[in-house]
Amino acid sequence: MRHIAIIGSGPAGYYSAEAAQKKFGDDVAVDIIDRLPVPFGLIRTGVAPDHQSIKAVSRRYEKTNLGDNVRFVGNVTVGEDVSVAELQQLYDAVVLATGAPNDRKLDIPGSDLDGVIGSAAFVGWYNGHPDFKDLDPPLDGRSVAIIGNGNVALDVARILAKTESEFAGSDIVGHALDLLKASKVQKITLLGRRGPHQIAMTPKELGELGHLERARPIVDPLDFPDEGADAMLEPGMRKSVTHLRSFYERAGELLDKPVKIDFDFFAMPVEILGDGKVEKIVVERTELDKDMRSIGTGEMYELDCQMVISCIGYRTPPIEGVPYEHGRGRFANTDGRILPGLYCVGWARRGPSGTIGTNKPDGFAIVDAIAEDIGSGDRKEGRQGLDRLFESRGIETVTFRDWKKIEEAEIARARDGSPREKFTDIADMIAARD
Repeated sequence: MRHIAIIGSGPAGYYSAEAAQKKFGDDVAVDIIDRLPVPFGLIRTGVAPDHQSIKAVSRRYEKTNLGDNVRFVGNVTVGEDVSVAELQQLYDAVVLATGAPNDRKLDIPGSDLDGVIGSAAFVGWYNGHPDFKDLDPPLDGRSVAIIGNGNVALDVARILAKTESEFAGSDIVGHALDLLKASKVQKITLLGRRGPHQIAMTPKELGELGHLERARPIVDPLDFPDEGADAMLEPGMRKSVTHLRSFYERAGELLDKPVKIDFDFFAMPVEILGDGKVEKIVVERTELDKDMRSIGTGEMYELDCQMVISCIGYRTPPIEGVPYEHGRGRFANTDGRILPGLYCVGWARRGPSGTIGTNKPDGFAIVDAIAEDIGSGDRKEGRQGLDRLFESRGIETVTFRDWKKIEEAEIARARDGSPREKFTDIADMIAARD
């Protein structure tokens, strides 16, 4: 019997578990260990609450848990409750699928002012992550600056701009919806260091901005290259740029919408100003060099804003005893192999790149590597040893059956039209299983 421990219950973790089931059949026992009492990681607390069709992928992960050879072990913090070294003693293979939940640092003066928020924190706040339930973002100001030109920046802008009725059918948590309903935000500026042809925004997410009830996207046609240059883009990017161009073409029909979402391209934030809290952001105009890298022009200007949300990427948190690449914010690895018996997958391996679906081939590839390395297993104790260790330490775990009770309680407490009202406190989650 092969024994595999997977740390992290997001897409990378569950795709790896599914791959192990298909590769080894009944001759494997997989434990999926997570810090939270609830599974699915980024699906639950990262995907936008108004994108329920994307969140539905969790149903696939549930099927992985239906067999006897995969179990969920929630409410366990690796590095505190149990070390990686101890897991390596118990399992033939330990797979780190911890994702990249930490914000990449915004390294400019003023980034420590009140009102400067990382996207992981802001997204976690409106998605009900226990770590960020008390965030209380300053939505009483009229202007917000969002740094970044990717889908996370678009998600944040869209959530800030929506009306209460537009959240129907979403699972945005109540505390966030209440604050957003009272929001005074009238202008949202998306700051990107390069131009429209260098965005990391997909067509679906861009297209949504053109159909918001009270918000209108604004672009400057002078930021675009000649329209003929669009033909050189790959199809998805070309469609995204077409959406951007359409925002300008439709500007007249959108004028009566009061909230502005302004795409400020060729704009590099250099400093945040304010007396204890955000009041302005200083931006340097940029241009592209021959390698399409942004370089400053020396032209500076200021934007009034009362909140800055940084959407510039994520990092995997280090774990004691595991080799780590600080420059890339991921575990040091060669094709997912870290040390003998220790592996990583997903964003923990690649860094924060790719979509949810990218993790599927990643998970299957790492299981192929495990099969090559461990053969039929090394007769380790696996879950029996882990259970004995936890019992000796008084650690109370949460099972998948417990999670289903938590989910039932969340569904029962949902507001009208919402699929659930998430618990945002770990103690409430654990209490709900009884």
